[in-house]
Amino acid sequence: MRSAPIAAMALTANGVFAFAAHAADNTAETAGEPRSDEIVVTGALPSDYVIEGQGSTTRLDLSLRETPQAVSIITRAQIEDFGLDTVDNLLRRATGVNVDSAETDRTYYNARGFDIVNFQFDGIGQPLSYGLQNGTIDTALFDRVEVVRGATGLLSQTGNPSAAINFVRKRPTRDLGGFASLSYGSYDHVRGDVDINTPLTEDGSIRTRFVGAYDTGDSYLDYYHSSLLTLYGVAAADLGPDTVVTAGYSWQESDPRGVSWGALPFLYADGSPVTYDRSANSAQPWSSWYSLDRNFFADVTHQFSEDWNAKISVLRRARDQDSKLFYVYGAQDPETGDGLFSYPGAYLDRLRETTIDAHVTGKVHLGGQEHDVVLGVNYGESRLVEQESVDADAIGVALPGNSAFDGDFAYPNFGDYAVTADFKTKIASVYGLARISLADPLKVMIGGNVTNAKRTGISYDTPYSFDRTKFLPFAGLTFDLTGTLTAYVSYATIFSPQVQLAADGSILDPLEGETYEAGIKGAWNDGRLTAAVAVFKTRQDNVAESIGFDPDLGQTLYRGVNARSQGVEVDVAGEPLPGLQLSGGYAYVDIEDDQGDKARTFIPRHTVRLSAVYSPPSLDELRMGVSARYQSRISQLYEAFTADGEDATMTQKGYAIVDLMARYQVTKNVSLAVNVDNVTNVKYWTSLQWDQAYYGAPRTVRGTVGFSF
Repeated sequence: MRSAPIAAMALTANGVFAFAAHAADNTAETAGEPRSDEIVVTGALPSDYVIEGQGSTTRLDLSLRETPQAVSIITRAQIEDFGLDTVDNLLRRATGVNVDSAETDRTYYNARGFDIVNFQFDGIGQPLSYGLQNGTIDTALFDRVEVVRGATGLLSQTGNPSAAINFVRKRPTRDLGGFASLSYGSYDHVRGDVDINTPLTEDGSIRTRFVGAYDTGDSYLDYYHSSLLTLYGVAAADLGPDTVVTAGYSWQESDPRGVSWGALPFLYADGSPVTYDRSANSAQPWSSWYSLDRNFFADVTHQFSEDWNAKISVLRRARDQDSKLFYVYGAQDPETGDGLFSYPGAYLDRLRETTIDAHVTGKVHLGGQEHDVVLGVNYGESRLVEQESVDADAIGVALPGNSAFDGDFAYPNFGDYAVTADFKTKIASVYGLARISLADPLKVMIGGNVTNAKRTGISYDTPYSFDRTKFLPFAGLTFDLTGTLTAYVSYATIFSPQVQLAADGSILDPLEGETYEAGIKGAWNDGRLTAAVAVFKTRQDNVAESIGFDPDLGQTLYRGVNARSQGVEVDVAGEPLPGLQLSGGYAYVDIEDDQGDKARTFIPRHTVRLSAVYSPPSLDELRMGVSARYQSRISQLYEAFTADGEDATMTQKGYAIVDLMARYQVTKNVSLAVNVDNVTNVKYWTSLQWDQAYYGAPRTVRGTVGFSF
């Protein structure tokens, strides 16, 4: 029987990378038995953009063509080619995904018109606290990143009908070897990486892998300096021919300085736009956002027979943050510059999460056909405690002229900390799916989950308690049109409790969403080139929409609105010609409210993402590439913004960013690379979601030397 493999990076003893076909759960080969499908790729780094399968959508071992949802995958090769060292930079290359960075160290993500709140690691995890990512996630420990667009309630339990992001960790393999690199770039940016795979037994039945990365440097932004240390270790052991146990631990310490909380107000008090130097920063040199994020994971997989297997996974996360921040609110008079005021704050954040998932997958033979089944349970609990310290005398201080951006506001006299939020969340789910083969070309998927979500506690003196159980159905159908083309339709649902505050101080009601999707997928060149076209229609009720910052509460307030989105997406990935690797796509989305008016206009309606790399067959030591991303015009209406109570609108024209790369394999063990980002030096705002943002990075250059061993 055919099993759709997944490319997983391995390291070989002679210092080159290999791609070994692994099952969808990334477990290793059977002890002592060589794999006949192993492919060794010359060169010190992975070079393949080919996508052979994924397991994020259903837990079944399916190829992209067999999956009735839109999926994009960023491979390790693409990460290495374009230096996508952070999750933000990586997701900017994913079809249909928008990275909304209104601040230097907090990021929102959206797809199909709605926020992405589901980050999973090896297929399990819990929604992002407050629906955003605090701090930077380094990509050094990931083999690839899978983006499943639409409602993903079958496995995500709660979230938005936007997308789920699954980070697939690197796993140990049976070969001894490793790779290290050192890079230096603009603004004294220095980065070092190391990745070492070590079998502890002769047959590789016990094996380990260590990954480390250190990234530090100044910035084009005034006062900003980053420092990020990432460490990761993982071990796997074969407990006999049918059982594999894996355990790993990651440590990430981030200590940036000059971080922004909010950013540059881009409208004057009369509603006209403000222009700054690209380096302008509303932060202070003393502002900081220290974060320590630790993750322990373990899983056991067991193959009962050729048709049936089981997996139990555990994930424990501990994150602690300590921030000293400076916020600027108000709007400047276009003549005098007056009108801005200070709001410094100090915060402690403690998050603890535990997630457990257990599932079985198998095949059932009925009516002369083979059918697939998955059954599972998932339980997660988390507790978030936030504390705040303020200096009342430093709040509301007038910042005349451009003094808000001079970096000379005195360090506040922060007092004792007080608890502002303390809540526990528990989510339990039972899920199942049957993939029924009605005929050789026709497959029907029917499934769903029953999820119970509970939360107790407070958030800014507001009681936050809910207990809700909901059934989330999923249905899909695939039909093979030819030997290379498959048509599909699907229906998926999701819901999510919310934490945003309304104007009356209450918590917004949970949001609910559903996605209808249809498309055609194709695979050519023995699966080395894949492409897909999808059309979708999504509904989401009670979407949190910002109505402004309340300085008395120190919080942004929201209202719930209903929205609908529909659109078209195109994906392509793989190797269309020898030596040419492609990854990217096009997305169009139209978003409307209940009245049929345009909604969430800060999200671009048209986006294009395309990366292409070429190695000439006559000179395969050379690798050259270009990565381009385009977004169309965006705008945002700010109600009652001016002193006269009139609305104001901010608009940003469409723009394109082009990045270039080149790498040369000097010897079998040494490579040299150069990356130039934003070649045309485009100046653009990073977000219009609120009335503050900062400018994106200018042209930057980075050189890297790599060593394999």
